[in-house]
Amino acid sequence: MAIFHFSAKVIGRASGRSAVAAAAYRAGERLHDDRLDRDHDFTNKSGVVHSEILLPDNAPEEFADREKLWNAVEAAEVRKDAQLAREVEFAIPREMTQAQGIELARDFAGQEFVNRGMIADLNVHWDIGADGMAKPHAHVMLTMREVDEEGFGAKVRDWNRTELVEQWRERWADHVNGRLAELDIDARVDHRSLQAQGIGLEPQDKIGPAASRMGERGLESERIEDHRAIAQRNGERIIAEPCVALDAITHQQATFTHRDMAMFVHSHTDGKEQFDRALSAVRASPDLVELGKDGRGEDRFTSREMIETEQRLQRASELMAERERHHVDGKDRAAALAQVKGCGLALTGEQRAAFEHVADGRGLSVVVGYAGTGKSAMLGVAREAWERAGFEVRGAALSGIAAEGLENGSRIASRTIASMEHGWAQGRDLLTSRDVLVIDEAGMVGTRQMERVLSHAVDAGAKVVLVGDPQQLQAIEAGAAFRAIHERHGGVEITQVRRQHEGWQQDATRQLATGRTGEAIRAYADHGMVHAADTREAARSELVERWDRERIAAPDQTRIILTHTNDEVRELNEAARDRMHTSNALGDDVLVKAEPGNRMFASGDRIMFLRNERSLEVKNGTLGTVEKVSPEHIAVRTDDGRSVAFDTKHYAHVDHGYAATIHKAQGMTVDRAHVLATPGMDRHGAYVGMSRHREGMALHYGRDDFKDESRLVRTLSRERAKDMASDYERRDPAQQFAERRGITFRERIAEIIQKIPERARGMFDGFRPKAQAPEREPGMFANFRPQPHGPEGEKEQALVRQARAPDPRRAVERYARAAADITRMQGQGLPVLPHQREALDKARAGVEAIRPHAAADLGAAFQRQPELVHEAAEGRGQAAMRAMQLEAEIRADPFQRADRFVEGWQQLQRHREDLQRDGDFRGAKRVAQEMHGMAKGLERDAQMESVLRGRTRELGIDMEMGRSLVRDLADSVPFDHGRNLGMSR
Repeated sequence: MAIFHFSAKVIGRASGRSAVAAAAYRAGERLHDDRLDRDHDFTNKSGVVHSEILLPDNAPEEFADREKLWNAVEAAEVRKDAQLAREVEFAIPREMTQAQGIELARDFAGQEFVNRGMIADLNVHWDIGADGMAKPHAHVMLTMREVDEEGFGAKVRDWNRTELVEQWRERWADHVNGRLAELDIDARVDHRSLQAQGIGLEPQDKIGPAASRMGERGLESERIEDHRAIAQRNGERIIAEPCVALDAITHQQATFTHRDMAMFVHSHTDGKEQFDRALSAVRASPDLVELGKDGRGEDRFTSREMIETEQRLQRASELMAERERHHVDGKDRAAALAQVKGCGLALTGEQRAAFEHVADGRGLSVVVGYAGTGKSAMLGVAREAWERAGFEVRGAALSGIAAEGLENGSRIASRTIASMEHGWAQGRDLLTSRDVLVIDEAGMVGTRQMERVLSHAVDAGAKVVLVGDPQQLQAIEAGAAFRAIHERHGGVEITQVRRQHEGWQQDATRQLATGRTGEAIRAYADHGMVHAADTREAARSELVERWDRERIAAPDQTRIILTHTNDEVRELNEAARDRMHTSNALGDDVLVKAEPGNRMFASGDRIMFLRNERSLEVKNGTLGTVEKVSPEHIAVRTDDGRSVAFDTKHYAHVDHGYAATIHKAQGMTVDRAHVLATPGMDRHGAYVGMSRHREGMALHYGRDDFKDESRLVRTLSRERAKDMASDYERRDPAQQFAERRGITFRERIAEIIQKIPERARGMFDGFRPKAQAPEREPGMFANFRPQPHGPEGEKEQALVRQARAPDPRRAVERYARAAADITRMQGQGLPVLPHQREALDKARAGVEAIRPHAAADLGAAFQRQPELVHEAAEGRGQAAMRAMQLEAEIRADPFQRADRFVEGWQQLQRHREDLQRDGDFRGAKRVAQEMHGMAKGLERDAQMESVLRGRTRELGIDMEMGRSLVRDLADSVPFDHGRNLGMSR
């Protein structure tokens, strides 16, 4: 767990400080202060591993000398309370090496400070604490005035804005997370305040040992004491309430290790004694739940709050799945389909099945669709049907660009989930029972947020439709809620790829979606679309050159350049603009003071909006082309054809839009995509990046990052799916993440069982009567085992019960195998063997142990869909489990039972009429007997009979008051010429 720290402050004379002294200390050097005419000597300072002055292009070269630079700063200020410099301090992840940390800090300082025109004095400190752990951090002193070849000019007030510091904090987090991913380090940071993250601790500055020694000399002692006081209070809070630490640790990860715990506690305590007490408190907390060992042999934990959140999510999803309040009748469905068909859109195969699924009455629908399968088009038809049925349809997504994509593709008015939740908190735009909420890219939504949304929908009686792909980009926050809901409740899958035009590319997208990344890369390589260069820089150049050629050859096509990190995006944007200028495709450059820094824009430039803004109807990620630009005003034509104009003093959150991160691209569709592969990518990013295109895709990489194509495949195939705490509770095949982690939960249960005390061995223990002797009935104490007492005993007993609980899917698959064996024997005209009947009976008992009536429900499912028997017998039991669950829902709901009865009755009625018309009276009689059995069965189902009394016309009868429905149905089906069933006798 990497630590986030980023703070900014001003160094000024009002507090008696000197810029030269501050620079000398941070660099560990001896500098002469001209204003005070004295030396500041900190050459004995330890821990400084890198020191460097970073100059913007127009700064005098002499300012590369630290002493000259800061004396010039002092000379430029005449006021006795002048602000001399700004200092930014940030923590470097200790998971990195020194070289990696220095490069990280240099890149960030150059990108965010120097590119804005500041001079940056960068010093990286690698202190070692008393506990022996490294505490790497960087100090960056920044100038506050404009600078050119003549020296310093006016102060830039814009650099003092509070919003800019918050932006730097966010970008530092993005910068760190991108580099950690690139280095394949399993750690992340969060720039938000502890309060914003819902963590009940005080924010604290980072103070290293060197700063502590400085405090002993009387420098910055107040700041050091404040830091230690906050750390002390946080430590005491953790000791008193260990759940605070557990909640913080599980903010971005549902499970964690001993190391994660120790690192978090260390950063929020003061001194070894308090650290030991706090860590002991967390480890002894009743809110800490041990899950088992992962694949690296480390113990894995979660918090009780995380488990409770997952349980609330499960309850909410179950309640919604059971409700039947949002049914769209056949007339409205047909009208919606007819309307879109008139516009040239026809839903085919899986799309049609998904449409029927989301338009049924259940309160929860799940649609899993591979990238480019036409999910938005299907939702557009569903929206039309819902609105015809009188429902209000709303859309939501985690990111602004995904919400925009949903709205553009389906015409469902959409917004971000955060915006929606904010409105709910203010009492605005609350859901009602007439609402249908569609959540797109649901795989990116964390467990806590998903639980809040579904719980609100349950209370309001609204319907929720979750649409996404759990194999695309993962949730930023903890958990994999969408995957878990789909595994539990099932859904409809759309696997027919429509985005790509070429069949082999459609196959490649399916391979990416199912984890066969290597096959997809090899397919593109076979078609000349994978390009290797000696270095990443050369790969970047070749990518831009190919992008430019294709742009000139096909100017009407849409295209995007994609890569993993913001740093690479910046480089690619600049290279693409250079190509545009070379071909005279841009107008005159105009300097715009944008939020990311000063940018040159010209008419014809591609532009990306970086913040949601309702008044402009743009989202974070919206793309467009600049039509007119001045330093104060920009007019843009967005890619969806709208004209947007704004003043930069009101909205400056824009950047060039030739390239984007893969994370911003989920939900995007273009004609051609160009992807630069870097070591931070994984199978989820590769899947998204390589599936955005319609016509073609080019994948570029450098051999300094990947030695050969096999190394590229290995990196881009890495699995980084998020887990749920519930993944570790059982070794069910559906729980793939726990399997991949190698969790040894069952082994732990076995150990617990072995520890249960046995009764003393008696003289008859081990005695068995002979086989022919009749066995006596087991006594009431035959299986008695003394159980441990107290909380530990209760915990162990609960784990034992869970370990002995039936595994639903395996029970279903065993039943299917036993049933298939018997069917095969019967099909060959052979007698069923005793052991086969015994196997079927045991398998049926195993299914019945799942829940009451489960065996009957599974039998009904197999009878209606015999093909499920073969699938389940081969180990693919998910569809059978969903069918079994559907049978349980129908069994519990008289309205659904009535629907099935009417459908079956009408089918038999038509079949009987066809047989009679063809002169097959014997066949017609058999069908009539089957219909007689259906009618007779109503005598055992009074609820369904009551419902069917209102649907007699659909059954083809006219009931008279007081008559029996069973009798009327029977009378409507004569066996043959003039004879009825005689049921009245």
